[in-house]
Amino acid sequence: MLDLVTIGETMLRFTAAGEQTLEQADYFRVDPGGAESNVAVALTRLGFRTAWISRLPQNPLGRRIAGRIAAHGVDVSRVLWTPNGRIGLWYFEKPAPPRPGEAYYDRAHSAFSQIDPNEVDWDFLRTARWLHLTGITAALSANCRALVQRALDEAKRSTLTVSFDVNYRARLWSPQEARRVLEPMLRQVAVIFCPLRDAHTLFDETGDAATIARAWHRRFGASLVVITAGDAGAVAFDGAEHRLAKWYPVNVIDPLGTGDAFVAGFIGGYWTGDVETGLEWGAAAAALKQSYLGDLVWYTRADLLRLIAEGITDIQR
Repeated sequence: MLDLVTIGETMLRFTAAGEQTLEQADYFRVDPGGAESNVAVALTRLGFRTAWISRLPQNPLGRRIAGRIAAHGVDVSRVLWTPNGRIGLWYFEKPAPPRPGEAYYDRAHSAFSQIDPNEVDWDFLRTARWLHLTGITAALSANCRALVQRALDEAKRSTLTVSFDVNYRARLWSPQEARRVLEPMLRQVAVIFCPLRDAHTLFDETGDAATIARAWHRRFGASLVVITAGDAGAVAFDGAEHRLAKWYPVNVIDPLGTGDAFVAGFIGGYWTGDVETGLEWGAAAAALKQSYLGDLVWYTRADLLRLIAEGITDIQR
């Protein structure tokens, strides 16, 4: 039995070398990255069994993405392959204060955006105990929106627990459209993850993380709501309030994928213990992620547990 199945698009990220701008860079680092596959990889590296469902073109770039994700142990057997189409690309210019970071997307009409929900092996989905979805998928196309709703409908016919990360992307859709689409979806899930800034931007919330977590527990009927607030930590509410007790100073090598690592860490800790353990594992996973280049994590369960037990230490000999 799988622990988690997730569905979504993974792109290739081209990062300008050093602190160069995209206009001046001669060299780029190329990494696969997608919110859902990031979560699957992070959980697999913690010792859980995960699968990622997507749609890729049958070409070297599609195989590169699937191969990199599979190399971490994620089941990619239900990825849909098409002889035509393209993968999504995006280009990242790292922040170098006072210059902000910049992201430029080239993902329109990707193979995944044209997915037909009827192509997905929904019976395979039901072999897992948990389904993880994000708002990014719902933003990509009408087909993808239908895919997310179909996944929610299929989950109702099973014992699947569904988690949903709001994960708003302003370059994909407006706050108004995102709220219209996501609000009814959030009423159909058991666990909600949302950054505080997204709750403010999409839902006009004005409170702090604890206030919103408590309010959303009632508003959406979720059994658990987790609101993250960056360096200020996170709050989870499941009828009782739980606050992140430990946060780690980080030498940031690459911040992208940090939220996905937190989600994966939280889920793994929640399965292993309880909400408090989830917050503890989430914080450690998010800190470790920022020490790796690329969107994916490279920690092991032992790395994560050592950080929690010992804090930040010097060279291990």
